[in-house]
Amino acid sequence: MKPPLRGLRGRLLVAFVLVAAVATLTTGALTFREARTGVLQQSQDNVIKRLRYHVNALAAGVSYPPTRPDLEWIAAEVARAEPAQNWRVLATYRELRATSTPQDGFTELTPAMRSAVSSRRAAVFQRVSTHGGSSLVVGLPVTFETPSEHPASGVAVFLTVPQTGEQGYVDALVAAIGRAVLPALGLAVLLALLAARGVLRPVRELRRATRRIAEGHLDTRLAINGSDELADLSHTFNETAAALEGSVAELRRMEARARRFVADVSHELRTPLAAMSAVTDVLDEDAAGLTPDTATAVRLISEETVKLARLVDDLMEISRFDAGAAALQLDDIDLAESLRRTLAARAWLDTVDTLLPEPGELRGRVDPRRLDVVVANLVGNALRHGARPVQLLLYARESPDADDTGWAVIEVRDSGPGIPADVLPHVFDRFYKSDTARTRTEGSGLGLSITAENVHLHGGTVRAANRVEGGAVFTVGIPLGRSLGQTREREGS
Repeated sequence: MKPPLRGLRGRLLVAFVLVAAVATLTTGALTFREARTGVLQQSQDNVIKRLRYHVNALAAGVSYPPTRPDLEWIAAEVARAEPAQNWRVLATYRELRATSTPQDGFTELTPAMRSAVSSRRAAVFQRVSTHGGSSLVVGLPVTFETPSEHPASGVAVFLTVPQTGEQGYVDALVAAIGRAVLPALGLAVLLALLAARGVLRPVRELRRATRRIAEGHLDTRLAINGSDELADLSHTFNETAAALEGSVAELRRMEARARRFVADVSHELRTPLAAMSAVTDVLDEDAAGLTPDTATAVRLISEETVKLARLVDDLMEISRFDAGAAALQLDDIDLAESLRRTLAARAWLDTVDTLLPEPGELRGRVDPRRLDVVVANLVGNALRHGARPVQLLLYARESPDADDTGWAVIEVRDSGPGIPADVLPHVFDRFYKSDTARTRTEGSGLGLSITAENVHLHGGTVRAANRVEGGAVFTVGIPLGRSLGQTREREGS
């Protein structure tokens, strides 16, 4: 079973979800950062503006250089100016320092910030975390008109403001973004599913169409919708299918013409061959009275005429199989007796060792003429290409299928060198001769092919193999019971 995420659907879904999740989270993060910066910036600017306003208003009432009471007065007045904001104020001048709250260590103030305030005339600020919350620390240098030659008076006011309100705004913003991200992410997943479905639908249709083409339905075509890449793919598939259908149709026409040509030629040759056979029979009878050379020539012509006549008959039989015109003439016969008649008709009773059932012991409904062709071809092949002794066996084989009444098995064994392994897959091919393995090359090369066609016409099986003890064995299986219905179906087809 294919893992869920290894298929195209899983990969598309994961890709879409990842893109949607990254886009949603990135948008949320950027929105949060901009909103947080805006809230803090506005609060910071407001605090600095108000601090500068109060310090400038108080600076006019302070002598320079200021005394400690002056610093205490400045810190207290600045803190008192914004009672709702909980300002903590520190005023410094050199070693003097005063805070708005007694004993306030003002630990948030760092040496770096103190140094920055003493060297600049602009406000300096930083955010610090104290006691579980954040605070804004602002440092503002104070300028006086009296020391005009020293723009930096050395007086500085530091302010610490808790940012509880701003932190609440930020927390609320985080919660709002979280509530917005989850539905957006769910919507993105849903859209990803719909997009994956839209992409995969043409792919599934293409798969079904390809499968139908492989099953032989060459007229299968895809519906073309739109003008995108998938539509181009469907259009290309339809063109390929049309070209394939045309090529197959042309090949079938050529094959039909070839079969018809072979059948016509074979039919036309039968009449002159029949006349030639009659003439050669007469010449054979008179060969004894001819000169030796003439007699040899007459016998050679006679043998070749017989071979040519057999080849023509085989070609016509093959043409009937190819055209689907071969039909069975079924009869309920004694199979062992039929095999004995085949051997007797060819004078093989003393040549072939038989192991056959007793008369009436094994009966089957087969075509006697085609069974005769099967046995004659296999035994003749064993005698010509194998070596004696040749054995012919017939027995019944039970079938594990309860609805099957069994099979009749025919075995033809020889004692020759066997069949080379590279020849075995081709022994039933047409015009295939195992010349390299056999010492003689008689026959047209169609006998075993016709044998296989006749066996298959009965719904049976045939195979060739080598025996362990040496020699080749051809095994034919013909069904006796259920195969009868199959055979009738074949006849009907």
